[in-house]
Amino acid sequence: MKVSVHPIAGKYLERLNEIDKDRIKTALQGLEKEPPEGDIIPVTGVKGYFRLKIGSYRALFRYRDDGIYVTHIDPRGQVYNKKNKGGKR
Repeated sequence: MKVSVHPIAGKYLERLNEIDKDRIKTALQGLEKEPPEGDIIPVTGVKGYFRLKIGSYRALFRYRDDGIYVTHIDPRGQVYNKKNKGGKR
């Protein structure tokens, strides 16, 4: 399954230190496998969105016809605030 990343989430990812960046990229590659790998659960209260836990980071994504679309990558405490304040992408 193809994984696409929203441009804003991609910019955030590129600004991280190399260790965190590599860990997140490896986790996102796990989403490409069938079935997707990782600590994945549905996001409560937001239909169609899922959460991938990556250490202290979270990636929010949804399934689309052409694969998986990652909309947010942020630290645990911040990712859910953006989702609830109109940060839905």
